[in-house]
Amino acid sequence: MNIDKIKLKVKELSNEKLNIKVYIGRNKYEYYEGIIDKIYNNIFTIKTNKGIKSFSYADVATKIVVLSKIN
Repeated sequence: MNIDKIKLKVKELSNEKLNIKVYIGRNKYEYYEGIIDKIYNNIFTIKTNKGIKSFSYADVATKIVVLSKIN
């Protein structure tokens, strides 16, 4: 998936509640729930239950960050 497609997908998810899974190394993950706060050219921010987190679109492309909708 290229960066342009990821940007479109993030824009589509902008008003949805999300589960966020972040790889922090050595098979360790952090999990958050939140909504996309702001979308910028190179990054996007997510308002989570633990504060505001920022991620790049490359993080999503390399699967360091996995976004999934809460049903």
